[in-house]
Amino acid sequence: MSLREFLRPVRIVLVDTALPENIGSAARAMKTMGLSDLALVRPKLFPDQRANALAAGADDVLEQARIAESLTDAIADCVHAVGCTARLRDIRLPMFEPAAAAQELVTQTRRGPVALVFGAERTGLTNEDLSRCDAAVHIPTEADFSSLNLAQAVQVLAYCVRNAALTEQALPAIPAEPREDPPATIEQMERMFGHFEEALTEIDFFKGRPYGHLMQRLRRMLHRADLDSREVMILRGILAEAQRMARLAAGAVNK
Repeated sequence: MSLREFLRPVRIVLVDTALPENIGSAARAMKTMGLSDLALVRPKLFPDQRANALAAGADDVLEQARIAESLTDAIADCVHAVGCTARLRDIRLPMFEPAAAAQELVTQTRRGPVALVFGAERTGLTNEDLSRCDAAVHIPTEADFSSLNLAQAVQVLAYCVRNAALTEQALPAIPAEPREDPPATIEQMERMFGHFEEALTEIDFFKGRPYGHLMQRLRRMLHRADLDSREVMILRGILAEAQRMARLAAGAVNK
């Protein structure tokens, strides 16, 4: 398999980017490392000539960029997503350094498309967006001067992804373990999490208490399970049956 084929499933996602110059510089960083799949979530200004000027020849990456209204939409077809964060958060995701995160992404491409997600210039990814990811990556920097420009962060991680792909390319090809059903996409997982929240509320599982932390733990647990699409359907079938029984019980009580 060629290097380009190894890199094709890797998507760079920029969320709430304010400056078109940063979009252009990120596209340039991607193209120098052989990446071409760019997704933009709610960009403030795009398309914009300032993005093309800073792309310095990576105009094709900008022209092919997909625009999405939410992170979930941008990574809906992906099977694995890693969020880049400049600080440690109270989101208990697996946390990788760049080389390990890149290796995990390249390994996961055997299952389908993957995403490397970056937040807005000033604030980074929100906790809600990070919760949509399977893992997080942190670029170690000097403690007293830790700020990285968005495009610089893209360049560092794109370089690591390229190195991981080169390493993978040099290894003997190992056939992927056959699965009866395809792995669940992030869209399927998000729909299932929404169904869990709806069903657990309907059966009064939360007892009126805040449930954000519990839902985070449920997300982590089910992400670790590496579900396939049929398993997601089975779980949603169980949830639907629980809802049906709860409605029947509520109807009997009200009679």
